[in-house]
Amino acid sequence: MQEITGLELSPKKVEYLKFLLNKGKRVRTTDISSELNVDPSTTTKTINDLSDSGYVDHVPYRGVCLTEKGRDHAEFFVNRHNILSLMLTHYGLSSEEACDEVSRFESFVSKPAIDIICNAMGHPTVSGCGTINHNSCGSRR
Repeated sequence: MQEITGLELSPKKVEYLKFLLNKGKRVRTTDISSELNVDPSTTTKTINDLSDSGYVDHVPYRGVCLTEKGRDHAEFFVNRHNILSLMLTHYGLSSEEACDEVSRFESFVSKPAIDIICNAMGHPTVSGCGTINHNSCGSRR
């Protein structure tokens, strides 16, 4: 399994994986296009790139789902969002404000930095954006 750095994918590709994780099942590319507000041809190109890199399984006319690699990465990306969001709430932002702010920069924060932040925060299990699991940071809470 490829080690997760947190920096291997563009912010848009991260959104695709997080969307697919949230759906938890095979999703049609038209649904992805609608949800992420992108042109269907862009969705097809991005899905093909993610498939070529082993993050998703794409069966034309049947849909897209995460591979094990894609699921592992998507779970990290969701946790990264939740940890960063929680961190910002500690500095006075509301949960909603923190979620919005984190969405602007989260794809540029590495896994080692997230692991340090998570450890410093005592491995929290919940943020305003959702639950935090610790399968990838070394703490199995």
